Amino acid sequence: MDGQNVVLNVPISEFLAEVGSISLALSRAFERAGPSLGKQWRVTQAFRRAGFGGELLDSLASPDPKRKIAAARLCGALRFGEAVPWLADLLGDPSPEVQNAAMRALGATGGGRAVEALMDAADRLPCSRLAIELSRAASDMDMEALLRRPGSVRTTAAVITACGLRGDTLRVPRLTAMAQDRRIDSRLRVAACRSLSMIRDPATAEVMRGLATDPDAAVRVAAGKARMRINFARHRQR
Repeated sequence: MDGQNVVLNVPISEFLAEVGSISLALSRAFERAGPSLGKQWRVTQAFRRAGFGGELLDSLASPDPKRKIAAARLCGALRFGEAVPWLADLLGDPSPEVQNAAMRALGATGGGRAVEALMDAADRLPCSRLAIELSRAASDMDMEALLRRPGSVRTTAAVITACGLRGDTLRVPRLTAMAQDRRIDSRLRVAACRSLSMIRDPATAEVMRGLATDPDAAVRVAAGKARMRINFARHRQR
């Protein structure tokens, strides 16, 4: 499935009714395409040529929560960038299920606009899901900018966690400095330790050992657990 010479002549309602299997097929198609944006674009264009773009956006504004959820899932599977403003609006939807579908769709779509939509709504979104979707949506440059961006402790902790979920080795020096910095909120130091434990860079084991005598009990515990995970991963690689 690469979108070339594909004609779609079924109503959008049928796609939404089978969104689970269609999303899976699209995901596999994009995985096969790898980083090739050209192939991804051709798949998306097949849906546009069928006139589904406008209908899909209309479905995101439907009064029916189930239709909004299905439309959000399809937008995410298609990585449909035009839908980002509509998906951003759904982050404020009264239905947690709709909100969750919109977050996942933004994470799958990726790009700067999706990241900004997530960050603009960050303080009212579930922290764990925010971290997951930022880890999917953000580029390396986005992550560096987000770590420097002023924000609430809760939101900054989610950004730090996203670095760990990505296995972001480029962010190890900054995360290490945050874990050691006694001037910042303890919750951010704990988040940095946990993130480093997910990245598992062997060089950070000694930093975690050094935090064993930190005055902050929460930091000591997080650093101890991080050190164990890092050392365990190092021993498994031998």
